[in-house]
Amino acid sequence: MRTKICGITSYEDAMNAIISGADALGFVFYEDSPRYISPSQAREIIKKLPPFVEKVALFVNSDAQVINSYCQESGATLAQIHFKAPSRLYEQLFVPYIKVIRAKEPQDILLYGDEYRLVDAYCESYGGSGKRLNLEWFDGVDCSKIILAGGLDPKNVASLKKYGFYGVDVSSGVEISHGKKDSQKVAEFIRNAKS
Repeated sequence: MRTKICGITSYEDAMNAIISGADALGFVFYEDSPRYISPSQAREIIKKLPPFVEKVALFVNSDAQVINSYCQESGATLAQIHFKAPSRLYEQLFVPYIKVIRAKEPQDILLYGDEYRLVDAYCESYGGSGKRLNLEWFDGVDCSKIILAGGLDPKNVASLKKYGFYGVDVSSGVEISHGKKDSQKVAEFIRNAKS
């Protein structure tokens, strides 16, 4: 499974994740999040990173102009759209994007079934809540285009192998505190996801 470490706020955490084998890093451009980082702060981290790592910008309730300009300013390579956006917004984006499904019930995970998508547990706040989805919802579902998020950690990630998810996304499950990663947990999470 591919791995994304989300809520990166420092160069040190970014490099630790990359050295441990992360495929993608997430930068939260949502000001109400305790993991918020400004596009200029993200740029200072991203410009020093090695190539071939996806740099994902997370957006909540933003318009296409903001998404395009923040991605350009920061150097992000993918926009993660964490809210229900009209199709018009996607048409206006200049950057590749991935939609997020905040699943409340089993049929929600089937939305955008022909697209790569991120599936997270629904909660009032956006992302990093540590809330887990019911894995039984994925029984018999083609998960090859699903990136699973929500309540994952180094201990439970290995149990997802049988579902065939494209990838996994973790934030709070590998943290010391909001936005500060535990390098050992990050390494263990990636090792267990990929072994």
